[in-house]
Amino acid sequence: TDDAVTDDAVTDDAATDPGTPDEPARQEEAGHPAHLWAVVMVFDIAVDLPTPHARLTLREVAEPHRMLAIPIGLPEGTALAHAWRGVPTPRPLTHELFSEVLTRLGATIEVVRLTGRRAGIVLAEMELSSPRGREVVPCRPTDGVTLSVRQGVPAPILVDLRLFESEGDVDPEG
Repeated sequence: TDDAVTDDAVTDDAATDPGTPDEPARQEEAGHPAHLWAVVMVFDIAVDLPTPHARLTLREVAEPHRMLAIPIGLPEGTALAHAWRGVPTPRPLTHELFSEVLTRLGATIEVVRLTGRRAGIVLAEMELSSPRGREVVPCRPTDGVTLSVRQGVPAPILVDLRLFESEGDVDPEG
């Protein structure tokens, strides 16, 4: 149930060039307009009782350090918290297993993008690199973030800047 709510405000970015932190990164795809992206990091995972869900808070890496809070399911929040905090488990959790499978197959997550919002649900995708080439795979934001955090070197997490500016729908196509 990855729903999105926006909090404070910030921008930094690096979708196509992580070396330009003072300007939003632009990513153009054939037939799609350029998008502006902010590089974010996991800031907090919390459960505020009596709400029936956890909350993932992402924070822009560069100024103005906006925050994006996304309500998530409790199991997803638990899995992400284990990965983010490096909590060992007696047996591999699902994301840990999937991360290990990706590694053994020679695949890496290059970037996780939060691309839009429909009816309160945040949309995301992962860009994977493997011996077969690059692939973009739709995913839930929590799955993408959890798998990114589980990698030896976490993949950048990018947020479409429009998600910070609006609480309504944000069309991932432009």
